[in-house]
Amino acid sequence: MAKRYELIVFDWDGTVMDSTAVIAGSIQAACRDLELPVPSDEAARHVIGMGLKDALRHAVPEAPEDMYEPLADRYRRHFLAQDASIPLFAGARETIAGLHEAGHALAVATGKSRNGLDRALLNSDMDRYFQASRTADETFSKPHPAMLLELMDEFGMRPEQVLMIGDTTHDLKMAENAGVDALGLTHGAHPEEHLSMLRTVALLNNFAELRDWLEENA
Repeated sequence: MAKRYELIVFDWDGTVMDSTAVIAGSIQAACRDLELPVPSDEAARHVIGMGLKDALRHAVPEAPEDMYEPLADRYRRHFLAQDASIPLFAGARETIAGLHEAGHALAVATGKSRNGLDRALLNSDMDRYFQASRTADETFSKPHPAMLLELMDEFGMRPEQVLMIGDTTHDLKMAENAGVDALGLTHGAHPEEHLSMLRTVALLNNFAELRDWLEENA
């Protein structure tokens, strides 16, 4: 029997890696460094999943345009100081390894940079499981569908063969824009009530629930 989803695409931050607090805190610390308005926790978390420059423009709209590059530099400094110690969510490795062993094609679509994703995959020893990836500095940032459209083209997949798994409305909107099914995880950056306003095949709380759902539906 053919797999319902031949290609499963994961977001990274807040979905596979438990990095939401580190990212939001790094945005806030960078703003303090440059004496810019400090976004609330909710505002800093909301932009996770977008490309860095887009994220900073949304999180700190009051900043002068010429401040976004130094703000990005300060953000990177704070984030990189903690990067290597950020854990995966419980059950993430086992679930993804199981999908890989079952023959699913796996990919990542993330707001991270290429250097950032490659470093995260290497540090977490997860690079072996993913055959392809797209980052925000290579193509359009979420919720534009380009990441998914490019991955579908690379794998030769039709929309009905693809599942996008993410923790933000940016992920779910990207999937909708690309015409693919989306599954939301509520353990990341965006609250469940926001995710529930968008079209999904399921909203799940953690990787234990995801693993069970995938065994039944993927």
